[in-house]
This record gives sequence, structure tokens and C-alpha cells, in this order.
Amino acid sequence: MIPSVLPTYNRAPLEFVKGEGAWLIEADGRRFLDLGAGIAVNALGHAHPALVMALTGQAQNLWHVSNLYQIPQQQALADKLVDATFADTVFFTNSGTEACELAVKMARKHFHDKGQPEKVEIITFDGSFHGRSSAGIAAAGSEKMTRGFGPLLPGFVHLSFGDLDGVTNAITDTTAAILIEPVQGEGGIRPVPDAEMKALRQICNENGLLLILDEVQCGVGRTGKLFAHEWAGITPDIMMVAKGIGGGFPLGAVLATEEAASGMTAGTHGSTYGGNPLGCAVGCAVIDHVADPEFLAEVNRKAGLLRQKLEGLVADHPEVFDEVRGTGLMLGIKCKATNIDVVNAGYDNQVITVPAADNVIRLLPPLTLSEDDIAEALTRLDKAALQVEASLASA
Repeated sequence: MIPSVLPTYNRAPLEFVKGEGAWLIEADGRRFLDLGAGIAVNALGHAHPALVMALTGQAQNLWHVSNLYQIPQQQALADKLVDATFADTVFFTNSGTEACELAVKMARKHFHDKGQPEKVEIITFDGSFHGRSSAGIAAAGSEKMTRGFGPLLPGFVHLSFGDLDGVTNAITDTTAAILIEPVQGEGGIRPVPDAEMKALRQICNENGLLLILDEVQCGVGRTGKLFAHEWAGITPDIMMVAKGIGGGFPLGAVLATEEAASGMTAGTHGSTYGGNPLGCAVGCAVIDHVADPEFLAEVNRKAGLLRQKLEGLVADHPEVFDEVRGTGLMLGIKCKATNIDVVNAGYDNQVITVPAADNVIRLLPPLTLSEDDIAEALTRLDKAALQVEASLASA
């Protein structure tokens, strides 16, 4: 008999009832150190006072009106994002998946309105993850996400991760854009080197293509810059954002230049809930904190400390771990043991990590993680590794 909640998730047997900073409290009272942050969502941790104040304050006044009317909170958040980034304009969504849908539509509509309707193809890369909509799974192209969901939305060309020569060779008269995550998350915490990001920007410039960046997981301070592409000194034409921008409230956005967004006129796209007063009030509070240079400097300092300690952890447990990868507070440990076994051992020792492809566990803690939290994280990860080692020895 099918359960009342559609069984599409393999859920851990944990039921959290409260959160405080980097900590989650289970229904039985156990305290778990959260190095997953809701998969890079809780950028400011759990129950951050500024977010609680923003949400409750707005909730007492107005929740929803729809985009038939002006929404001051939406305008305020759009202005903050435009002031802080490359973008000239912003459309708000409820999720990263919805942001992907608009990014694809925006790129194709751009060329349609420029008199080049044949330019519809978008180059993407293996290991990518762009959500689970029809466009998102077609963009990623992996069998895991596409099997059984055909026919797939056409218009995507899939290349190997890091294959710059392949990009140049794949461009035709029908190519519209390149879509890439500056740091792959689901794909196993694989950063795109700065030189490759620069090269992709140059390829787009030389061929009249749009560069679309998916910063749903790696954006909003996660890598120590407000957005990850800033490390390479380049800017996209279109960027997908979600997860951290709402700090736990469902919120996403597509940021774009005026030129890239030129085809998106009245009636070409919409969202009933996107950019609602509640979400945008919280988003404003998030950006006010995360865009602060002092805050980002602290993210980088703590990221360096955590990385150093993780390198030591890997060295201490060579049968369990292989290497540390990633940037900022978007880190991964490639495992020699099965990554799910490591995640489960973490649950036993009350520390949360997130599995990813390439046998990696992700560490995506709140950006507000303290030094004491980092020390406790390493203690608990060490215990989890010892547990895995014992299991391997007895196998």
C-alpha cells in the first residue's frame, strides 16, 4: 500500500523538531551538528534572529498578493541583487528548478527576438544537476534522472566535464548558450578552474552565445564570495540562484543583463507565488548579512580552518577517505569506503553530511558555523571514520 507521502525519497530515520544555529534537535532530544544545512539552504543557520524577525514581522502584515500588483519587498530585494552583482534585472521564483526553466526560456527567447529562432541549443556538462523539471533533467542528461521520463525536451548538447576543446567543436549555427555550475554540487563537489571559467566566457563572447551560470548551490556566500563566478573575475549573462538566498524559506531567482533578458516582455513568463512578500522579506535579510565584506571574510577564514582540519582527518583515516575537494564552505570528501556508509556512521555519531556522486560526502555547513562547531565537527567525523574502519575490518 502506497504511503500518504509519495515515496520518492530514501529518508534517514531521523525526525528533527528544532534548530539552533548549526545544530538540529531530534524528537528524542539528541543534538546533531548540521554540516548539510538543508543541502546548502540554511546559509545563516537555523532560527537566525534576523530571519525570524523578518519573517514574523512581514507575516503580521501581508503574506501574498500575487504579481498582479507592486510588491515593495520584491523591489527591495531586486535592487539589492542588482546593486551587488552583474545583473540589471531579476525575476523571482520559488526554487532552483523554476529558475532553470526561466533561464532556458530566456536564452531561447533572446535569440528568437533577435531574428535567430534557430539558436535553441544549450551546451551542458556531465555530472551537472539543474533541478528535476523536464528542462532540468534534459539539461543534465544523466540516465539516473532521465530514465523513464521520455521523451526528453530537445535542444541540449552534453559534453564531458572540463572538455574545453569539445565546447568549441560543439558550437553550431543553432547554439544559443553554455550552461554550467561554477562548482558542481550533486556531481561530487567539482569546481571549474578559474582559467576554464574565463575561457568559457571568452568562447561565448567570440561566438555570440549567452553564458548561463547555475549558482543555486554554490552561490550566496557559499564559496567565500557572494557568487562563485567572482573568483574567476568574469560575469555571466544569466544566473540561476536559490537555496541560500532564502535562508530556509523557498525562494529562487534568475538574474540577467538587460541584453540577455530583452526577449522577456509582459506575458512571456510568470509565477503565482514567486517574489511574494514573505520570501522577499527574508531574502532581503539574508543578502544584508551575506553581502557584507566582513561576513564573507569570516566565511573564508573559517573555510580555511575547516579545510585544514579535514585534510588531517583524511590523513588519519586513509582506508576511509581519499581527498578533500571544493572551495569555501562547499567542501567534499571523496571516500574510499562507500560514501553512504560514511553518512550513516555520521548519523550514529550525530553529525550530518550529504552524499553526492563520485563517492563523495558533502560538507555544506551554515556560513555562521563557529570555531567551536568546527572542532566538534572534526571530533564527530573522526568517530564516524573509526566506526567505518571497524566495520571494514570485521567484513
